[in-house]
Amino acid sequence: MSDALTAEPAPPPAPGAEDYLALDFVNTVIARPAGQLIDLLGTPTATNRWLSERGLAPADAGLQEMCATQLRSLREHIRALFVAHVSGLPALPAALSAVNDALSRAPTAALLYWDEKTGPYRAIPCPTNEILDRALATLAANAADLLTGPDAERLTACGSAPCRRYLLRHGRRHWCSVRCGDRARAARAYARRTRPNAD
Repeated sequence: MSDALTAEPAPPPAPGAEDYLALDFVNTVIARPAGQLIDLLGTPTATNRWLSERGLAPADAGLQEMCATQLRSLREHIRALFVAHVSGLPALPAALSAVNDALSRAPTAALLYWDEKTGPYRAIPCPTNEILDRALATLAANAADLLTGPDAERLTACGSAPCRRYLLRHGRRHWCSVRCGDRARAARAYARRTRPNAD
């Protein structure tokens, strides 16, 4: 998809996306009512922008199409796990394998460093050639945390077709945005008006 499509304003983050980066990640494909899909990771430039805005890559990382493709692939595997969880179905082995592969790509232990002015500190090293691996591992770990943590039971798909986004349910809310809620209510009202009388 072109940068023009990916530059279109995205809806606000779905409920829970502020707490779970994996939820925000899965929601980077946006379905418009006319059937158009907008992919916020559709190009290497858009992917780099999305990652840098979330602190997963420097703004000048210069990701290539191969990197963007790997991220989009992981996104679809995490989406498949969300679908399985929400639907109460078994997880696809390929999706589990992809997430576990991403989890094992980057070391998790913060190393000890020493700054001559400020003294000791710990940081996880991230050489330039490991930016993608670190981003994949971070996103996979966050998805695993969501699926195995206390918020897993609140994970749900947006209840407004054709939306494909996921959210953490709060009370009775089953929509990712006000726009989707309005669309679902309008569709229900239209269905009631056009339903033939049972008399």
